[in-house]
Amino acid sequence: MVRLRSAGPIEALPRNRSGPRPRRVQREVKLAVRAYELMIICNADLEESEVAQVINQVTASAVAKGGRVVTTEKWGKRRFAYEIDHKTEGFYVVFEIEAEPGALDDVDRLLHLADEVVRHKLLRLPDHEAHKRGLLGVATPADAG
Repeated sequence: MVRLRSAGPIEALPRNRSGPRPRRVQREVKLAVRAYELMIICNADLEESEVAQVINQVTASAVAKGGRVVTTEKWGKRRFAYEIDHKTEGFYVVFEIEAEPGALDDVDRLLHLADEVVRHKLLRLPDHEAHKRGLLGVATPADAG
């Protein structure tokens, strides 16, 4: 059993405050644009047109929420290190996306439900890595430190 010790008497705050009351300041909050990397592994049995359709769906969904797809790299068919869903290879696609936080939630949900997608991973890139890749504009000396 743990016993709590009292630190002493509690002093009451004065009821009548002298001076003006502090004002509440309303500030406009801007959501920062962040850099994301999205890797999709499509089923290797799909044709090129079906993979292109998945890429178009992802791009359209990201743009609809105010994001911007900076690059799309098709890595092609690659062999898995281990079997995933009884498959040994998949078609890899990597996106670099700039978007506000929470804007890619629909993209994540879309990919989770898509039968054509074996796996996907959405990562927020650290600011220094995004600047190295040329995303989010040019790094200023104040941002670099």
